[in-house]
Amino acid sequence: MKRLIVTTVASAALALTALNAPVATAAPGAPAGTIDFGPCTNPTLVAAGAQCGFLQVPMDYRRPHGKKIQLAVSRVKHKTPDSAFQGVMLTNPGGPGGSGLLLSTRGPRVPNHAGDAYDWIGFDPRGVGSSVPAISCDPNYMDYNRPSYVPFTPQLEQTWLNRARGYAEACRAKNDPDLLANMKTTDTVADMESIRVALRADKMNFYGYSYGTYLGQVYATQHPDRVRRMVLDSNVDVRDVWYRFNLTQDPGFDRNLNIWFGWVASHDDVYHLGKTQAAVKNVFNEQLLKLAHNPAAGVVGPDEWIDIFQQAGYYQLRWTLLGSAFANWVNKGDGATLKTLFEQFGGRGDDNGYAVYLAVECTDAQWPTNWNKWRVDNWITFTKAPYFTWQNAWFNAPCVFWPAKAGKPVNVGSRNLNSLLLIDETLDAATPYEGSLEARSRFPSASLIAEPGGTSHAITPRGDACVDNKIADYLATGTLPPRKPGRTADVECQPLPLPVPPPAS
Repeated sequence: MKRLIVTTVASAALALTALNAPVATAAPGAPAGTIDFGPCTNPTLVAAGAQCGFLQVPMDYRRPHGKKIQLAVSRVKHKTPDSAFQGVMLTNPGGPGGSGLLLSTRGPRVPNHAGDAYDWIGFDPRGVGSSVPAISCDPNYMDYNRPSYVPFTPQLEQTWLNRARGYAEACRAKNDPDLLANMKTTDTVADMESIRVALRADKMNFYGYSYGTYLGQVYATQHPDRVRRMVLDSNVDVRDVWYRFNLTQDPGFDRNLNIWFGWVASHDDVYHLGKTQAAVKNVFNEQLLKLAHNPAAGVVGPDEWIDIFQQAGYYQLRWTLLGSAFANWVNKGDGATLKTLFEQFGGRGDDNGYAVYLAVECTDAQWPTNWNKWRVDNWITFTKAPYFTWQNAWFNAPCVFWPAKAGKPVNVGSRNLNSLLLIDETLDAATPYEGSLEARSRFPSASLIAEPGGTSHAITPRGDACVDNKIADYLATGTLPPRKPGRTADVECQPLPLPVPPPAS
């Protein structure tokens, strides 16, 4: 699906900026096993007092003396006396394909100064952003003028298949085949272990979001003796990596979009799009038909419209922004805002993120190579999730043709882990809640904080005291909510109240 991404709503734009920004004044090339930290150049990192550098690691850990790559790393050091130092906190924002450099600035967001005792470490995973080399395949693939997502004709279906094959072939032609063969989650987990060693940390703390929770679960499985504390927000269901996982996302996104329709209707005095969920939905569907013939601002058609409003299924914090864009298009013909939002949210120009997403997901586990299975499974899913099923299918379709051999997923779980804090909102669409319940069952030392009825994805800490204070307690003292019997959450917190739009002008 649109990448399992990323950090927080507030910092997402900055994270995208960091993909193309140099992080250190020194060129990559530090000796293997060390990070030669120096000044950063990204303004956000500079303002946080971060240090930046590169770590050299094997491209293929089975050939440690062979080709090398460079991982871009950032660090914001602890603010407490050394006597209170709690160790390094490695972070990952999700994706796969998300730049994590800015997550080293996350410490002050944890309440009660509980983050001050850690060295916060951000990094661009292999192939991502400022790491060297960075993967790219076709920078124009996510541009405007794409075929309609829903393949109602054989011609449309074949056009999309040709596009998907062409993208996979471009990835083969433009990237080192040895790197494409070593982009699995297990390779990044090995990089995480290399970072721990380079930082001379006996044990490591980790804060992972979205896909980053899968990195955390695999790391905790393979290196349980090296985990000190670990926070995983919005957990991947390890049983479904990755073909089935993407199919399970689709109904959740459609459900959350319909929840948003109801919220828009409840504020009809502001948006004037209908007083019932059904009325707002009808207006939304009318726009899909209208845009197919007359794209907004000349470029925003049905595909772009769906990409924009999928954000309503990710983050409630974006509901007011999207409500205004929807209303201003319908009531005022404002297509310029839609164009701007697509370029922020739709992936346009972020070929590196998309290429890395595929390089990881297409090789973590074998996807079906028989297109007939995709066709049947997606049309069945379409009956439950007509808005996002085929968008998601085409997003992942290059995996049918991917030019690197797939591996086998790790059998995740460990009874040797000391502690693990899991967090999830129960109507999270990108990582369905069942994934957090499954993670809890595989790690008997884990405790799960659930937010019943919440639809947002991977954005802690964000001002919900019930959740944030428990994160702070855990990071400060290792204290977890007591574990309850059965397949359930260990504590429930109410999600933040629904946003309230400003009054109509």
